[in-house]
Amino acid sequence: MTTSDHGLRYEANCSLLFTEVPLLERPAAAKAEGFDAIEFWWPWPDQPVPSDAEVDAFVAAVRDAGVQLVGLNFFAGDLAGPDCGVLSVPDRVQQFRDNVDVTVGIGEQLGVQAFNALFGNRVDGASPEQQDELGRESIAFAAKAADRVGASVLVEAVSGPKPYPLRTAADAVAVVDDVRATGAANVGFLLDLFHLAANGDDVDAAIATYADRTLHVQVADFPGRGEPGTGELDLQRHLGDLAQRGYAGWVGLEYKPTTATTPESLAWLPRERRAAR
Repeated sequence: MTTSDHGLRYEANCSLLFTEVPLLERPAAAKAEGFDAIEFWWPWPDQPVPSDAEVDAFVAAVRDAGVQLVGLNFFAGDLAGPDCGVLSVPDRVQQFRDNVDVTVGIGEQLGVQAFNALFGNRVDGASPEQQDELGRESIAFAAKAADRVGASVLVEAVSGPKPYPLRTAADAVAVVDDVRATGAANVGFLLDLFHLAANGDDVDAAIATYADRTLHVQVADFPGRGEPGTGELDLQRHLGDLAQRGYAGWVGLEYKPTTATTPESLAWLPRERRAAR
């Protein structure tokens, strides 16, 4: 597999990669494997507002490793359990609002460029229309905070069995466009090639149609969500298409290694292609 045809920069998602070491050791583990940049899901899935000491330890771990944190999720609940975002869930939206200042504060310290806002599952007791309105209001709220530190807010389509309403690129971009229409110009599409493929979306059409609103890209192979080369997705062609259409941002490696360790799973990516350029 060629990995240099598109020239896009790779970074490591340290919530799925390097899980063989504790969370605070993962930035250094990524650096040791040649990465200059990383991203994380929200590091405290049960805490919208962690203690100052916990935040300081996380910030120090990233700084001490000498890597750039380019992406960070807002609090979204327990992604391994029933949750997949809370910002459109009426009785949990305050958790999201409380979390925004903490997340953006971390971002300000570490130069984070983009914050991912997972939309929130459908729940009983609230109509889809109510949840959609609440979700858009929450994203606009987050975008205003992110704008203060020169960052963007991302919206993505997600796969899996949970009742997550944004399943296709069109679903996610509709939210992006609606929030942008309120004046929040710093909201964009997170194009995750694995999730789109898993949901049966037309990946080529999504790239062709929405490259102009794509602010971040994540990859894993499909099926399986393993490292590139373990499935059937032509990731290099898709990334090349994105680059040709003007995308020049990061490509987050958000896969589950099929090997015993993360370093083994990186055999497909030459070390020189892991560094920021």
